[in-house]
Amino acid sequence: MPKPAHLSLVALLPSLALAVPLADISGDPHLKTVPRSAAETARIDAVTAPAADFSAPQPFEEMSAGAATVRVTPNANAFSQPSGNISFEKELDFRVGNGLFKKIWVSSPSSTKASDGLGPLYNARSCQRCHIKDGRGHPPETADDNAISMFLRVSIPGTEADAVHGIEGYIATLPEPTYGKQMQDLSLAGHPAEYRLQIDYEEFDVPLSGGEMAMLRKPSYTAADLGYGPLHPDAMLSPRVAPQMIGLGLLEAIPAADILAHADPDDLDGDGISGRPNVVWSSEYDQPMLGRFGLKAGSPTVNHQSAGAFAGDIGISNPLFPDPWGECTETQSMCRAAPHGDQDDRVFEVDAEGLALVTFYSRNLGVPARRDVDDPEVLRGKDVFYTTGCISCHVPSFVTHRLQDQPEQSFQLIWPYSDMLLHDMGPGLADNRPEARATGQEWRTPPLWGIGLTEQVSGHTYFLHDGRARSLLEAVLWHGGEAQPHRDAVIEMDPADRAALIRFLESL
Repeated sequence: MPKPAHLSLVALLPSLALAVPLADISGDPHLKTVPRSAAETARIDAVTAPAADFSAPQPFEEMSAGAATVRVTPNANAFSQPSGNISFEKELDFRVGNGLFKKIWVSSPSSTKASDGLGPLYNARSCQRCHIKDGRGHPPETADDNAISMFLRVSIPGTEADAVHGIEGYIATLPEPTYGKQMQDLSLAGHPAEYRLQIDYEEFDVPLSGGEMAMLRKPSYTAADLGYGPLHPDAMLSPRVAPQMIGLGLLEAIPAADILAHADPDDLDGDGISGRPNVVWSSEYDQPMLGRFGLKAGSPTVNHQSAGAFAGDIGISNPLFPDPWGECTETQSMCRAAPHGDQDDRVFEVDAEGLALVTFYSRNLGVPARRDVDDPEVLRGKDVFYTTGCISCHVPSFVTHRLQDQPEQSFQLIWPYSDMLLHDMGPGLADNRPEARATGQEWRTPPLWGIGLTEQVSGHTYFLHDGRARSLLEAVLWHGGEAQPHRDAVIEMDPADRAALIRFLESL
């Protein structure tokens, strides 16, 4: 059954096992918020209460992002539109940010100083190369295909002394001594790439009710052709496919207290669902903050996530990650000594203004409207989604903060279908690599809005953190851990209900 809309935050605090005050993780320093009144909170509780009637759509359900919702275009640009409520003046900032998002970076030294600084080790030459059309990446489809929108994160276990003190439950890790925090499969001339991503699949059948059959593929990952020697024997590798980009600013604007209200780390209500918040250290604000972004909620803000991608994926220095050599480690001395773009009068390869424009662009990629919300099969699938208990993790709706200086995200009823919390998804999906408070079997509930447009935007239907699922049904069937009973219910349900469930997901 779904969680209650709001648990007592005071009662929740002991279960969160945090050594920092709640205000330190629920406060969002960059957001200029307006406090809610008791009456307004009651209205929000009513409008975000789970549906009980599935004979017709809920009010405003078609508007996935409230006033920021955009119309569905009939092409691959469906995820590349600005927020529907953006002003004419701010749309110019969005377009400039888009230009920087698409910019092809080049090696140093270059006559085009505004674009030099690439690498020397990197995964892509632009943000757009991974987030193609602002959509979902994919694993290599053939032996000759590249891994342009997929990479391996890497770390080794740390000790208690390496933990971030003040955050209880923090699982200490360290960068892999030779290869750093993520592995780059591309490099500038004269520098060996770090590795080649090799994926091997083992397929197996899953019998379904009604005589149907599904086939899943289990991947194994190898960092092949290592360019700088062997990995540490305790290296932990985590495959990551680039996620879709829509609605990030709205997810950032959900009050942290509303997210924490769905947390139940000790499963006090006995429903088998134990959502936990990830709490991470913000180098942007020098304090612990609620993790929201990334596959394990390892980043607290869109700006932090954007800055980290510039540094790790492209090798571009910026105010949050100032190293001009990007991810090159001390062992990779040639890489660190190579020419870079932080020379002459340039302090960073992308400065604060450029980073802010890319962040604004990322915050304001519009969420397309729902389709077919009143279709009888979609409504039946919604009923199945709710009664099966999927909304225990995929919480349908929130209302964002009132924001003084971000009107696009201010006080919107949104339908992301995510609680933004960590859940144990079982050994089948485990990467066995911790991240902050997330264990090796935990993942953040991914927002489902826009998921039905994946093939239109990205040209494929690969899902989950590593793209192993080739359809929405396969993605459901990989659910384990806390979601095992719900996955089993999908296997055993009437085939017509299972088809309706998928039809509902395709409408999101």
